[in-house]
Amino acid sequence: MLPTLRRKLEALAERREELERLLADPDIAGDQGRFRACSREFAQLEPLAAALADEARARADLAAAEAMRGDPELGELAEEEISATQERLENLEAALMAMLVPKDARDEGGLYLEIRAGTGGDEAAIFAGDLLRMYMRYAERRGWRVEVESASPGEHGGFREVIARVDGQGAYARLKFESGTHRVQRVPATESQGRIHTSAATVAIIPVAEEAEPVEINPADLKVDTFRSSGAGGQHVNKTDSAIRITHAPSGIVVESQTERSQHANRDKAMTRLKAMLVEAEAEKRAAATAQSRKLQVGSGDRSQRIRTYNYPQGRITDHRVEGLTLYDLPNVLEGALDPLIERLGQEHQAEELARLADGSAG
Repeated sequence: MLPTLRRKLEALAERREELERLLADPDIAGDQGRFRACSREFAQLEPLAAALADEARARADLAAAEAMRGDPELGELAEEEISATQERLENLEAALMAMLVPKDARDEGGLYLEIRAGTGGDEAAIFAGDLLRMYMRYAERRGWRVEVESASPGEHGGFREVIARVDGQGAYARLKFESGTHRVQRVPATESQGRIHTSAATVAIIPVAEEAEPVEINPADLKVDTFRSSGAGGQHVNKTDSAIRITHAPSGIVVESQTERSQHANRDKAMTRLKAMLVEAEAEKRAAATAQSRKLQVGSGDRSQRIRTYNYPQGRITDHRVEGLTLYDLPNVLEGALDPLIERLGQEHQAEELARLADGSAG
């Protein structure tokens, strides 16, 4: 492990000891807010302290085994112990390095999934529908709840735009690298000559704003419109103007909700999503202001970036952010088998963050 990373681990261990002292302080115990914050931080650092203790024991075991190397009777046993302990130390070091990667407080929460048809006309809308189905299948595998909040169906199937809320433990952590342009190469059902077409759809992943995140919205900045909810193919699912569209003038953000029967319920849903989008926009601004030049930009969140190609004739799916990340398993991926892609992207992001920590650029 690089010395800079080792120093960061030691600093976190010292912070954990400091928190232990603070939690025993009667003044801190009497301040519920501060006590809760210290308790949360202490709990987050506990796994790191346990791993460091395991590492210290493993180093002591290694030293003891190395001391027995010259013993004629125990030398062979010592070599076996040395090999096993070195492997144990390597695993512990990998675990410690993973703990150094800054945790995103939003990782355990839910998200808004926004899919919009891009270039390609009707075929792009159909592909947007395919992507929604893929993510819904993945959500089913994870035991998450998915609720479509707004949808604009395509004329020949799929969606021009569809927005869903996904709730479940770790949902945002798993899907946060899906933002970007997804491209499909296939022969559309409407193509009589059998030619392969290229179409695209964009995906945006927006974390659900936590209640603790302060979001102030001036009612004067909002333009609220009502319209009739419509289902697939454009037919009205009710006869009243219960659907809500809210435009936030300062940011230009527009949100809709049309799945509830009452204007009030749809307005509540639309406002919740507007707050999430405002929080995310502010986070993106901060990230852009402090962004470092990265080779892979797995976690850049640039929605204009072409991130993935789905090639139907070859059954191939390629993620362009990671060299060599190509799977010849397209049918299963479209049925929700996304873990091989998601886990590789997570590993690449972790490697990027560790590289930034090592050169002192994180902060």
